[in-house]
Amino acid sequence: MKILVAEDEPIMLKTIELRLKKDGHEVIVTDNGLDAMKQIDAELPDLIITDIMMPYSSGLEIIGKVRALEGRKIPIIVLSAMGQENVVLEAFNLGADDYITKPFSPNELSIRVKKLTHSA
Repeated sequence: MKILVAEDEPIMLKTIELRLKKDGHEVIVTDNGLDAMKQIDAELPDLIITDIMMPYSSGLEIIGKVRALEGRKIPIIVLSAMGQENVVLEAFNLGADDYITKPFSPNELSIRVKKLTHSA
């Protein structure tokens, strides 16, 4: 399974990358929304994990771009900080499949990824 992770906090990005690789996934990492958009076109990931607030392009813009793609329904997990309920609702309205509130357990992330990839 090829997973794109877009997260601008280096420690969080590395933690997610290591956990997903341990679970046997191919992981593409990017630390900003603009690079994430380019990687979506270049790599055609099977799942996307995106932070909401990132440089150049937000997670909401990424969700909008992915949902505009023809012929593919790529599952999207949104990462959000506490207190961003209105943004999370907007993410769901745009087509996000799940969200995780930061900070979170790597085990929780594994379970949510497994759930989305088995239902896809």
